[in-house]
Amino acid sequence: MANKLQLNWSPQQIAGWLKIEYFGDNNNQVSHETIYRSLFIQARGVLKKELLQHLRSKRSIRRSKHATRKKAGRGEIVNAVSIRERPPSVEDRAVPGHWEGDLIAGSKSSYIATLVERHSRYVMLVKVKNKETETVVSALI
Repeated sequence: MANKLQLNWSPQQIAGWLKIEYFGDNNNQVSHETIYRSLFIQARGVLKKELLQHLRSKRSIRRSKHATRKKAGRGEIVNAVSIRERPPSVEDRAVPGHWEGDLIAGSKSSYIATLVERHSRYVMLVKVKNKETETVVSALI
């Protein structure tokens, strides 16, 4: 198989060649997916680099067509301010009234919203039905 890769054959071409060359002998045939799997998952280090340089796509990792990728803007807070940019008075916990919130997800779609007052470390826990913004905000209010 490595010789065919050096000829820059695609894994599909190699699998097709194996079917013709070893017709009727299933022990010497392999699917193109198995070839990809062996290149991307099983191969390591120098061998992997050497084999991957012969692939046409030159990708270092292979994903299925159905693999989810984060779309632009999804999962991001609009106009988010980094926690590092908060005022020093919040950081030293000297002034009461600064609250920190979080949402804890448990098993079987169970959720708990938490609020912690940073000066006294007073904690409030609220069980919420789901993780939708409106549900969490109304539960905290």
